[in-house]
Amino acid sequence: MSKPSLMILDPSDTVAVALSDMAAGETRDGLTALEAIPRGHKIARRAMKAGEPVVKYGQIMAVASADIALGAHVHVQNCALPEGHSDQAAIKGDRPAAPTRTTFMGFARPDGRVGTRNFIGVIASVNCSTTVCDAIAAEANRTLLPKYPNIDGFAPIVHDQGCGMANQGEGFDALVRTLKGYRDHPNFGGVLIVGLGCEVNQLTLYKPTDWTRERFKTFNIQEVGGSRSAVKRALELLDPIAALANGDTRSEQPVSKLVLGMQCGGSDGFSGITANPALGVASDMLVAAGGTSILSETPEIFGAEHLLIARAEPETGARIAAMIDWWRDYAARNGASLDNNPSPGNKKGGLTTILEKSLGAVAKGGLSPVSGAYAYAEAIDRPGFVYMDSPGYDPVAATGQVASGANLIAFTTGRGSCFGAKPTPSIKLASNSDLARSMPEDIDLDCGGVVEAGTPLAEMGQRIYDLLLDVASGRHTASEEFGYGDNEFVPWKIGAVL
Repeated sequence: MSKPSLMILDPSDTVAVALSDMAAGETRDGLTALEAIPRGHKIARRAMKAGEPVVKYGQIMAVASADIALGAHVHVQNCALPEGHSDQAAIKGDRPAAPTRTTFMGFARPDGRVGTRNFIGVIASVNCSTTVCDAIAAEANRTLLPKYPNIDGFAPIVHDQGCGMANQGEGFDALVRTLKGYRDHPNFGGVLIVGLGCEVNQLTLYKPTDWTRERFKTFNIQEVGGSRSAVKRALELLDPIAALANGDTRSEQPVSKLVLGMQCGGSDGFSGITANPALGVASDMLVAAGGTSILSETPEIFGAEHLLIARAEPETGARIAAMIDWWRDYAARNGASLDNNPSPGNKKGGLTTILEKSLGAVAKGGLSPVSGAYAYAEAIDRPGFVYMDSPGYDPVAATGQVASGANLIAFTTGRGSCFGAKPTPSIKLASNSDLARSMPEDIDLDCGGVVEAGTPLAEMGQRIYDLLLDVASGRHTASEEFGYGDNEFVPWKIGAVL
């Protein structure tokens, strides 16, 4: 089979995507390039006057800021954001049938949830205890872990908040929700929370839940003699917790117990064509089997939110619309704009406007109805495809998803992204094969075959779905093999530091 040379994503599109570098004067599929068109970038399928819409995915992604000739390179030099954006939200395509593979091997927890890993968390309640928590985890991994082979490790969950902050309001509430979500996470077989003692974020806020009572301990450094004494005390507390967690074993569990957080970072012109829609297929399969998938990054659905709202009940749709309005105001209050996107790397990879980036990003959500919309780090209380509010910054968004209950992360990337999310395994999906070849140490699945080999999205989605279940059952991801996850816990910081 010969490789396609240009891709048209919808019959109404005014642009096509070059699937490899196109030289000036080169003709493909009847289109002659007036100038060089880099791989993943757009070529004009017809002439457009200044002010006319530029259409991709069947949606308005920009307006022409100057006259664009047939065959021209369509990018930042001749595109601008429109005053509004498309509200056409017809659902296109059919959702996949329920998958035949409907179980995985996981750790059943007494509260009914299921873990895909069996870590023990060493959580800092405040920035002042982060160094001690790092030292505790390092020493526990050195001295205790060899005794307990059924534990995946002692994971330090550290951050830079909890002290100089208001004791109420959005920022404080988000931090408390996040830490409670990690305290209760099914991928932890036990938890130790360490504070300093005089901080705003007091340990009294984090009482144990019923099932974790025997595996949950807290203390303040100021109450045990100092930093070295804190490490010694922590090991005394962790040893019996580890002994209990070591007795946990994997058993066959239904896919309905999986909660998938979906992320994209370092996106390029292929992200919305290959990895994102293929992940959308896998998400639909997971939902059809009774599982849950979470889409986030509100500033990066801007311009495509209508596609989600159209698939939601009125109350859920209104919540998503309110999130967009909040972000407009939040950005303005901080001297920014939702329009200030994509990043330089995104643009080099072929993305021109935030609308184009968002249209590709929402493809991760497949075609399933939106069954709920949640605040950052809010516990997900129903199955299905849901939305969780978050910044577009990947570590912050993923941290919120894990706090909401995600026991798997699927992370698509086109430019290359290095990330892990203890205690939740992070699966990296490359949008193009060049990336998969250049960074094989960080990529778990190459989705570039959608364009390089003509692999149908349904087939690529099945590969992702199978990989999700394999990883949920214990297969290590590339980021786990390298050791990512100790420094990627980044709760959303909202509000002033006092």
